[in-house]
Amino acid sequence: MSVWDDLVGQGPVVEQLRSAVDEDGKMAHAWLFTGPPGSGRSAAARAFASALQCVETPRGCGHCASCHQVLQGTHADVEMVRPAGLSYGVRETRELVLRASSSPSGGRWQIVLFEDADRATEAAANALLKAIEEPPPRTVWLLCTPSPEDLLVTIRSRCRLVTLRTPPVAAVAEVLVLRDGVDRETAEVVARASQGHISRARRLATDPEARRRRAEVLAIPRRLTSVGPAVAAAESLVKAAETDAKAMTEELNEGETSALRQALGESAKGRMPRGTAGALKDLEDRQKSRATRAKRDSLDRALLDLASYYRDVLTLQLGAGSELVNTDLAAELRTAAAQGGPEHTLRRLDAIMDCRERLGANVNPLLAVEALTLALRTG
Repeated sequence: MSVWDDLVGQGPVVEQLRSAVDEDGKMAHAWLFTGPPGSGRSAAARAFASALQCVETPRGCGHCASCHQVLQGTHADVEMVRPAGLSYGVRETRELVLRASSSPSGGRWQIVLFEDADRATEAAANALLKAIEEPPPRTVWLLCTPSPEDLLVTIRSRCRLVTLRTPPVAAVAEVLVLRDGVDRETAEVVARASQGHISRARRLATDPEARRRRAEVLAIPRRLTSVGPAVAAAESLVKAAETDAKAMTEELNEGETSALRQALGESAKGRMPRGTAGALKDLEDRQKSRATRAKRDSLDRALLDLASYYRDVLTLQLGAGSELVNTDLAAELRTAAAQGGPEHTLRRLDAIMDCRERLGANVNPLLAVEALTLALRTG
């Protein structure tokens, strides 16, 4: 098993990265990994980083100490950057640039893997540009964004582009069967439901609560019988996102707070030394930002699930012959398709996309989702 095995359905990308590893000194020092959600941008960047640090031949063996450390996130010469909040500021970027300028301590390269680089603020992006323009000879930047347009043109023009595609449903299902022990029928269902999003498919296959929440989202079109149920559906959707975000961040927050308090010298009675309030406040602010991001991401997943419902309805209305995403709702989808025309379904899909844009612009989530459910009711 090599580090490339996790790149599902990305044959051309694997060949591109394998060839680059062998270039060594001629290799580009800035790379931009792009692709739709779930395509494996971060996985591709990690595999590339592993291969660059690998001490075996061919590079990227997957079993040497260097490969193992990179994949586990413990390699001393590979900096993993995962913005937890809504944005990544200039102060953090300058600190990152300073760390990246050092020489490798033991590996072949000093590598910075920047996930969700599109979250960098304008000032942070400008600081990043200066580092990418003139990188140290053994430093490699790996940036991950959904699209090249998500970064400044001056940054992406200095990066070598790696474009990933949405993995085929069959490939995702095969991975779930072979690596996660999921039965074939379930693997195929969740692979279609996730629309090629690998980690989402794995979560649906292994987490009953995730499947339950998705089923509740797909039940929303049945509930939109009048204004009252439409408003109630919006409220339940937002509350579900808040609960999901809280479950994801609460335990992590407690561990971070406890570790910081101990590091700052908390007494046996729980008292903190003078001058530590600022550090605790900074951590609290980062945690709040992360919770907001988690809530927004949870809502966005729900909206994409809802969009898949109306995508199936439109497919049936147009007689496109494409395979349905939600095969378990085939009878209901046929009924919904017969009750309206394609123009109504397209308006509903547009309303979902408008809601996603409003949430991205920091519109109050409940107001944005209420406007959506009312629009879905009228079509």
